[in-house]
Amino acid sequence: MQQIKLKINAKIYDVAVKKNWTLLYVIREVLNLTGSKCGCNTGDCGACKVLIDGEAVNSCTVLAIKAEEKEIVTIEGIAQGTSLHPIQEAFVEAGAVQCGFCTPGMIITAKALLDKNPNPTRQEIAEALDNNLCRCTGYIKIMDAIELAARRMRGEA
Repeated sequence: MQQIKLKINAKIYDVAVKKNWTLLYVIREVLNLTGSKCGCNTGDCGACKVLIDGEAVNSCTVLAIKAEEKEIVTIEGIAQGTSLHPIQEAFVEAGAVQCGFCTPGMIITAKALLDKNPNPTRQEIAEALDNNLCRCTGYIKIMDAIELAARRMRGEA
C-alpha cells in the first residue's frame, strides 16, 4: 500500500492505495463517492468520467497514484451547495436523465465542454460526447439538455 493525497471536490483525502488501483476504484470503493459509474472498466463508455485539471477523463483508466497533485471533480462536486448545477437542471428539464447510469459521465463531459466553449454547435456537442455511451440511446435529449444548459449559462434562457 502507498499513502497518497487526492484533492477531490476541493477536499483533500489521505488514502492508502495499491499501485494498481484505478482512480475510479478509489473514488467509489474507498471514498464512497458513488456518482461515477463503472460501466466497462476499459475507457470505452464514459460512465466513470471525472474532471482532472478541467479535462473530462475516464477514471477507470487512470491509476490513483497518477492523480496525486491533480484537481479532481466528480459529479458530487458539480452541484452548487444544495442547488443543482445548470447542466444538471437542464438534464432533468429536457428529459435527458433516462435510466441515469450514463448521466454523471455525460454531465461531466458537458461541463468540460461548456467551460471551454460556452456556445458549442450541435456538431461540437456530438464530438464531445463521442466517448460517452448511453444504453437508452437518448442522445437527442442529452444534446438538447447541453444546448439548454449552454443558453442558461450564457444568460440567454
